[in-house]
Amino acid sequence: MPYTNVIEAVGHTPLVGMRLGEYTGVEVFAKLELQNLFGMKDRVARQVVLEARKSGELADGAPIVESSSGTMALGLALVGPPLGHEVHIVTDPRIDPITLAKLRMLGAAVHVVDRMGEGGWQRARLDRLDALMRDLPGAFWPRQYSNPENPGAYRTLAGELLDDLGRVDVLVGAVGSGGSLCGTARALRERCPDLRVVGVDCVGSVLFGQPDRPRRLQGGLGNSLMPANLDHSVLDEVHWLNDREAFESARSLAREQMIFGGNTSGSVYRVLRYLAGRESAGTRIVGIFPDRGDRYHDSVYSDDYWAAQQLDELPLREEPLTVDGETIVEAWSRHVLGRRE
Repeated sequence: MPYTNVIEAVGHTPLVGMRLGEYTGVEVFAKLELQNLFGMKDRVARQVVLEARKSGELADGAPIVESSSGTMALGLALVGPPLGHEVHIVTDPRIDPITLAKLRMLGAAVHVVDRMGEGGWQRARLDRLDALMRDLPGAFWPRQYSNPENPGAYRTLAGELLDDLGRVDVLVGAVGSGGSLCGTARALRERCPDLRVVGVDCVGSVLFGQPDRPRRLQGGLGNSLMPANLDHSVLDEVHWLNDREAFESARSLAREQMIFGGNTSGSVYRVLRYLAGRESAGTRIVGIFPDRGDRYHDSVYSDDYWAAQQLDELPLREEPLTVDGETIVEAWSRHVLGRRE
C-alpha cells in the first residue's frame, strides 16, 4: 500500500518462514525488522518523537539529542528533520563508517566521545550528552533506555505478528535497551498468555548479572549499564554468546537462510536453531531480526578482522551450557529465569 511519507512507512515488516524444524514439526519464523528503512528502532524513534510532540515535551523546532551508536540514531535522523527538528547524536569510536555516513547525509550532527569512562562507553556518552543538553536549551532527550514509549512502540510489532500468525508460542529476541523484547512480549501475552520469552545477550554484558567487559566486540545488544526498560520478570530464560559465536552465527544465517544480518540477528538465529531441535511438534517460534549486515562488512564478515581480534581463540559451543545465576560465562550458556524449564 502507498504511504504519504517515510514516517508512515515504518513497520509492516516481512515475516518469513525459516528452514528449521522441518523434521520435528516445529514452525520457525523470522520477523525481519531489518527491513525497516534503517532498522528496528525506526519504530521507537517514530513513537517517541510523535508522543513527545503530542504531549508538548518536544516543542516545535526544538532539537533532539540522543546517545546511540546505531539504529536508534538513524531512526531519529529519519523522523526528526521532516518534522522540523535538528538531531544531535552522541556516539563513540565504535560507530561504523556506514552508519556515520548515513547520519551525516541525513543531516544529523554527530558528536563522538574520545575516551571510555568508568562505566564504559555508555557512561562517557551520557556525560557528553549532559553537556550538550546544557548547551541546547529546550532540547528533547528521548532517553531510549528508560522511556516507556520504547517498549510501547513494539505493540505494533506484536499486532503484526498476531495478524499474520494468530498465535505465538515462543518469542526470541536480543536485549540491549530492553524495549523491543519486553514491549513485544507484553503485548503478545495479552492474546497468548502462555508465551515463552527467550532473551539473547552477549558475554561481557551486565544485563543479567554478568561482569562488564566494555571491550566486547558485539554491537546492537548487551550493555554496560542497567536500562530501566529491561524487565526481567517478562523473560523466561536468557542465552549469552561470545563474540566468536555471535559472528559465526551471522555468517551461518547468510549461508543457510539467505538473510544478511548483523551480529544481533546472528545471535538470535543461533538460539532459534537450538530451539527448533528441542521444542515439541506444532510449537510456533518467532525470532526478531533487528539489524542488516552492511554495517558489519569490515568486522563480522571480514576474515582480516577475525584474525586481528583473534576470534578463533575464543571457545565455540554447538549448544548452550545450562548455568545458574552466579556462574560467570565465557561461551554460549543459558539460564532459566522464569516459570518453566
